[in-house]
Amino acid sequence: MREQLIDLLEYNAQCNQLVIDAYFENKSAVDEKTVMLLNHILNAQQVWNARILKEPLFEIWQINPEEELSGINQSNFEKSNKILRERNLDEIIIYRNSKNKQFSNAVHEIFFHFVNHSTYHRGQIALLMKQCRLQPINTDYIFYKRN
Repeated sequence: MREQLIDLLEYNAQCNQLVIDAYFENKSAVDEKTVMLLNHILNAQQVWNARILKEPLFEIWQINPEEELSGINQSNFEKSNKILRERNLDEIIIYRNSKNKQFSNAVHEIFFHFVNHSTYHRGQIALLMKQCRLQPINTDYIFYKRN
C-alpha cells in the first residue's frame, strides 16, 4: 500500500503543478472561483500534513500569495512523502475539523482522502477553465501514468 500511496502522492503533486502553471499562463482569463479552488487544494493537503505532524494549520480557504503556490505544492509533497516513508500507515490520527469536532482516521485513509479531494477540485477547475474559454488541463490518473 505504501508504494501505491507514494505513486498517488507524486501524481497529485505533478497535477497540482500543472494547474498552477496553467493559472500563471492564463491569469487574465481565470476567474476568482478558480483561484479559490486552487488555493483550497493546496491548503487542504497542508492541513492534513499539519494534523499528522502536529504543526500549525493553514486556513482551509485562505488565498496564498501567488508567488508561493509552487513552493506550497512542493512543501506539501515533501512533507507528505516523509510521512508516507516514515510513519505507520495504520497509525490513527486524532484531529479536530474546522468546526472543532473531533475525529480519528488512519494515515492511509487521510492520504487517500486528500488525493481524492484534490482530484475532485481539479475537475471543477477544468470545468471553470472551459467556461472561461481556456483549454482545461488533463489531470486524469491514467494520462499521468501514460507519460
